[in-house]
Amino acid sequence: MDRVPALQEPLKKVLGPATAKVMAEHLGLHTVGDLLHHYPRRYEERGQLTHLADLPMDEHVTVVAQVADARLHTFASAKAPRGKGQRLEVTITDGSGRLQLVFFGNGVHKPHKELLPGTRAMFAGKVSVFNRRLQLAHPAYELLRGDGEETVETWAGALIPLYPATAKLESWKIGKAVQTVLPSVQEALDPLPETLREGRGLLPLPEALLKIHRPHTKADIADARARLKWDEAFVLQVALARRRHADTQLAAVPRVPRPDGLLAAFDDRLPFTLTEGQQKVSQEIFTDLATAHPMHRLLQGEVGSGKTMVALRAMLAVVDAGGQAAMLAPTEVLAQQHHRSITEMMGELAEGGMLGGAEHATKVVLLTGSMGAAARRQALLDLVTGEAGIVIGTHALIEDKVQFHDLGLVVVDEQHRFGVEQRDALRGKAHSQGEKRSPHLLVMTATPIPRTVAMTVFGDLETSVLDQLPAGRSPIASHVVPAADKPHFLARAWERVREEVEAGHQAYVVCPRIGDEEDDPKKAGKKKSAEDEGEKRPPLAVLDVADQLARGPLKGLGVEVLHGRMHPDDKDAVMRRFAAGETDVLVATTVIEVGVNVPNATAMVIMDADRFGVSQLHQLRGRVGRGSAPGLCLLVTEIPEAGPARQRLAAVASTLDGFELSRIDLEQRREGDVLGQAQSGARSSLRVLEVIEDEEVIAEAREEAAAVVAADPELTGLPALRTALDALLDEEREQYLEKG
Repeated sequence: MDRVPALQEPLKKVLGPATAKVMAEHLGLHTVGDLLHHYPRRYEERGQLTHLADLPMDEHVTVVAQVADARLHTFASAKAPRGKGQRLEVTITDGSGRLQLVFFGNGVHKPHKELLPGTRAMFAGKVSVFNRRLQLAHPAYELLRGDGEETVETWAGALIPLYPATAKLESWKIGKAVQTVLPSVQEALDPLPETLREGRGLLPLPEALLKIHRPHTKADIADARARLKWDEAFVLQVALARRRHADTQLAAVPRVPRPDGLLAAFDDRLPFTLTEGQQKVSQEIFTDLATAHPMHRLLQGEVGSGKTMVALRAMLAVVDAGGQAAMLAPTEVLAQQHHRSITEMMGELAEGGMLGGAEHATKVVLLTGSMGAAARRQALLDLVTGEAGIVIGTHALIEDKVQFHDLGLVVVDEQHRFGVEQRDALRGKAHSQGEKRSPHLLVMTATPIPRTVAMTVFGDLETSVLDQLPAGRSPIASHVVPAADKPHFLARAWERVREEVEAGHQAYVVCPRIGDEEDDPKKAGKKKSAEDEGEKRPPLAVLDVADQLARGPLKGLGVEVLHGRMHPDDKDAVMRRFAAGETDVLVATTVIEVGVNVPNATAMVIMDADRFGVSQLHQLRGRVGRGSAPGLCLLVTEIPEAGPARQRLAAVASTLDGFELSRIDLEQRREGDVLGQAQSGARSSLRVLEVIEDEEVIAEAREEAAAVVAADPELTGLPALRTALDALLDEEREQYLEKG
């Protein structure tokens, strides 16, 4: 253990303060270990040193040669009309032939000073032809001093590593810095248990680090990457496995529903039967709720697969067993929506303590930040006395003032908007018979997550998937409307909206922007510059589009707007009118993305659809086709057909399978963006591991990690693994696991 410090040595001691400062500020590298884990992005194959006499065209070559001659010319050009342009021509020779190098503009000063006749150097660049002569334009070069044999060999070996670099630090300067610290790799502590490493035929860590930075062959690179992927996957999975293990050590009150209680009464009132999927997932949840340690379950379900029904039955089971259930929603609109739909589903079962309430009834209260003082006081009182079995709210539920009588279950809607700190704050509110007990936890997400991402990001939760749509749900037809290529398609889209309304249905029109931002001169200024930089125009705005539609193609229909900056009461009033069928068309931002449920809405037109992500479009589309009439979703775009954005839209139009779409999304956008809100640390912590391609590695690492943690939860026998874990958790604690 006492050999750890070699890799913890600060870079400024090893490389000097100037280089270390640039590395810290621009690349986030502070220690020798950080630099050793800054892997090359790719490798340049320079082949052997090339003789000038047989240079291949259009290839990247490295030559060692002597400067024969250097001349500075001035010339006139569009950029330098008064003959102020500068061009440096350097002729080099290696005895077998001659080659011309050219440098232009500001790039001439350094080589003009350094490339004096007689100087030997290594030159690397792409060979081109100018005036029927071979030349290298703006080659990179490294001067050779002394006999330079060793330098020539290392610099022009078969594979030159190219590092993720910055304008302040070229790749080869990073390479030189790595060369300086490379001897320390011998002291790298190997986090993989020896049996695992040998059983899977993986390189020891020092050897893997040497081979990734100084490979001799492509096989070296492949072996090193395979080993380093395992490190990343395994250390992360151990962290998650320890979290799962710690959760199983917590105490919770087992909650078992009474056979003749609230849940049974609710099931009896249901006008339909649950899907097989809903029954299976409910069973998994009831099994978890009956144990003496807290459930931690992620419920993934397609938009409209009936997750709320499953969650409500879990809440009723807990109320039956004498506990309370809290449902956390990310926005007030959604909290109000859940409150409305749950009280409707429960009917008189939600009227506990009231005249007309059923025998087993409980009280369902709403708690949000914008409630009036009197209503809020009453809600808090109902919670602390246990009068309210179910509470639905926003972050307001987490505040200190909120006390529960006996909190047994927390349901979190739309996981990625809640961090673990909030989960823990709610957990802290669970007291049972005077002792601290953790509540059970059910996390719901309508964003389908590929299996590997679920294992990586939500690895501390058990996963249940609802993939069947309830009976009576209608298919949604989706089409791309190319407004620029075919304007008559857009005109037809508005006709389709009118037809739906005439048939007694309603429609949504979704826009990327609200449209009142221009009041702020600072923002207005910013907008312009974005346009100047080549953005064709600002995204379409709700207020403008609603106005144009009401005066134009949808004249005479009831058009209203809904967006996030409206007062909560106004938002609720708009939603109520739309839900009651008093409004024909709702023009909105993505506030309707989650949970808004109006079965009579059958059409959705998404303006500037290319400005939304794949999973967001899928979420939005799930708002239509929720009743018995078929849904229609029109994706309007001005992007030309060939672009990747159009391919994305075509993919969304072609399938209703959210898991398939989330996979396409990941492949197109890379992990960092997709996991964006789920865990912003993705980019920095996954260096060689790729969540989609390395599915097998992740799955195997998860099994190995579970076995290691089960055998030795404190990892006492694996000090190097503990060190690696501390490093991961220090570096990423806030961003990564804690977002789980």
